[in-house]
Amino acid sequence: MEIRHATNPTDFKSYTSDRLRNDFLMENLFVPGELNMVYSHYDRVITGGVIPTTSEIRLDAGDKLRTEYFLERREIGIVNIGEKAVVTVEGETFELNKRDCLYVGKGNQNVTFASADPDKPTKLYLVSANAHKEYPTQLMPIKDATPTKLGSDAESNNRTIYKYIHGDGIQSCQLMMGMTLLEPNNMWNTMPAHVHDRRMEVYLYFDMDEESRVFHFMGEPKETRHMLIRNEQAVLSPPWSIHSGVGTNNYTFIWAMAGENYTFTDMDFVDMNDLR
Repeated sequence: MEIRHATNPTDFKSYTSDRLRNDFLMENLFVPGELNMVYSHYDRVITGGVIPTTSEIRLDAGDKLRTEYFLERREIGIVNIGEKAVVTVEGETFELNKRDCLYVGKGNQNVTFASADPDKPTKLYLVSANAHKEYPTQLMPIKDATPTKLGSDAESNNRTIYKYIHGDGIQSCQLMMGMTLLEPNNMWNTMPAHVHDRRMEVYLYFDMDEESRVFHFMGEPKETRHMLIRNEQAVLSPPWSIHSGVGTNNYTFIWAMAGENYTFTDMDFVDMNDLR
C-alpha cells in the first residue's frame, strides 16, 4: 500500500506537473493478479484496484493499518469496471456485472475477489473510508440505481448520474459513491465547478480508448492546475480543490467522497468569473 500525505493550498501553488502527478494521480491501480491500494491522508480514504486472474485475492493491507483485518474500523465500496466478478463476504457470494456496486460494512473479516471466468479477468475498483457503525452488505446492480439526467449537448455535458452509496441509496457511515456516464460528443464534467471543504473526493476515469485523455482541473478556484489522465487512472481531490475535467472524447468516471457531510447540499459553487 502506497501512502500519500496531504498538502495545503499555499504550497500547491508552486507544484510542477511532476509534483502534481506524484501527489494526486494514481496511475497503476490495475495490475493482473494483484491488489494495489493507495492510502491518502485526506479523510484517510483508501483507493484500490484488483484484477484476480487464476486465483482469488483477499482484501488485506498487511500491517499498514495496524488493525487485525482491513474492515475492522472501515467500510468499502466496490464497483466492477470489467468482466463478471465474484466477491465473497463472510462466505456469502455476490456476482457483479460491469458497473454494479457492492457495499461491505465495518466488521467483515473475510472478503475475497475472484473473476467469474479466469480467462476473462475482471477489474474491481475499491474505495474505503473509516467507519464507526456497522451497516449491512448490499449489492446494487446499475439497473437498480436511479438515473439522474443532467446537462445538455449545447453545454457538452449531457450525462447520466447513478448514485450507489448515499443517503437515499445504500446506507453507510461516511462513504458516498456513484458513477457518471457522458453521452457521445460530450466531454465536460463538474463545470461550473464547486468545492466542498467538508469532504474530499476521488475520481476514477475509465471506458476510454488508449489515445483518449482527460484534462483534469484542480486547485483553489483562483489558482487552478491541470493533469492529463489516461484510461483507468484515478485522482485525489482535496476538500479545498475544484474537481472538473474535459476529455478528448466522452468517458465514464466513478466519484467517491468521505468526510463530514453525508448529503449533496454542502457544495460551494464557483462563479465562472472567479475561476483562474
